[in-house]
Amino acid sequence: MRNVRRIAVIMVLGWALPSLVSAGDLIPTPEFADHAIPVSIPPVPEDMSWEWINVLLLIGALGLASYFALVNRSRRSLFLLAIASLIWFGFVRDGCVCPIGATQNVAYALTDSGYAIPATVVLLFALPLVFTLFFGRTFCAAVCPLGAIQEVVAVRSVRVPTWVDHALGMIPYVYLGAAVIFAVSGTAFVICRYDPFVAIFRMSGDVNMLVFGACLLFLGLFVGRPYCRYLCPYGAILGVLSKVSKWHAKIAPENCIQCRLCEDACPYGAIQEPALPLAPQAKPAARRRLAGMLLLAPVLIAVGIGLGMSLAVPLSRMDPDVRLAEQIRWEETGQVTEMTDASEAFRGTGQPVSELYEMAVQRRARFRTLGGWLGAWTGLVIGLKLVTLSIRRKRTDYLPDRSRCVSCGRCYRYCPGEQVRLGLIRDVSEMVPEAKDARLTA
Repeated sequence: MRNVRRIAVIMVLGWALPSLVSAGDLIPTPEFADHAIPVSIPPVPEDMSWEWINVLLLIGALGLASYFALVNRSRRSLFLLAIASLIWFGFVRDGCVCPIGATQNVAYALTDSGYAIPATVVLLFALPLVFTLFFGRTFCAAVCPLGAIQEVVAVRSVRVPTWVDHALGMIPYVYLGAAVIFAVSGTAFVICRYDPFVAIFRMSGDVNMLVFGACLLFLGLFVGRPYCRYLCPYGAILGVLSKVSKWHAKIAPENCIQCRLCEDACPYGAIQEPALPLAPQAKPAARRRLAGMLLLAPVLIAVGIGLGMSLAVPLSRMDPDVRLAEQIRWEETGQVTEMTDASEAFRGTGQPVSELYEMAVQRRARFRTLGGWLGAWTGLVIGLKLVTLSIRRKRTDYLPDRSRCVSCGRCYRYCPGEQVRLGLIRDVSEMVPEAKDARLTA
């Protein structure tokens, strides 16, 4: 009888709801206790004007960062702007939507015409790219909240060995490829799912990501910006564009005197030392090494395709429907005895299991193709890195590596030329006694 009464109440409410919805409470709250009855209030959608305000503030912050890095050359101003960006784009806006995560939205929109991407998200993704083409990675310098939170804790950084830095520096490109294939397949936005700092910005979230973010910040005390250098997929795009930027932050305002103070000041290993031309007897070996790397690149791409296609099964497990199909299969074959919430809900729908299996097979086949593309991309990244390392370019001064330099301005005040420009010293020899002799030698 109790079940019958429940069904009757539900039927009455379903019939009377259209006329009662505007009349306040559907059922009077019984006064049987002092306990406050919780009231369900639907969330109010955020006013879109805030999204446009976000875009305008992003433009303003990018403009200020570019001015502070290239014209004003003020490390202090860049740091204060980074703090402001951390507060607004990080803690106030909860770190979302950010240009880094918007990479997935744009990739998905390019492959699915049914996905409506807001104009504000497109602008958030594109604006830092445009500024990078003109001014270098000033977005990373003082606008990105993920970079800003690491910049704050980078107080005692150690120098990472060059070979380790180059090896780990390929990970963001591979991560970018993986994020794109998962986005275009509609599987997951992995950049957002595994963002290490969003949980910190929101002061809540998955415990594992909170721990991961805290560990990265602790590592950032000793290794400058570990996420930016070795994980950030958006930084990989910015690094490529920064190589061809029209303007870029300079270490010395005029002439480099090769005092090496900037090299010691940079916590990110982003300063290239002078490189003399190869001796005539060493050039044949260098040419053979470069030719070998050029021949190896297609092999690496082919191997990557094969490995990527072979990883179709583990890659497809990121898809919730594929995981559900595996769970149902294990339950039917007796490999597991307990149902999960997802499998129990599926069985409650009455959908034939054969349809779920067929969908899983199709998605796994698609991941075989996408895995091949990811493998080809990974092989290309490794091949280009080996080719790049085999090319020796002549440099007479200490210069920022455009792809890795984040225009943070830490090296400015360490440069004797900058001290002269600011009027703090009259001659470089006052700061570095041997600087004048070094300049004459150079």
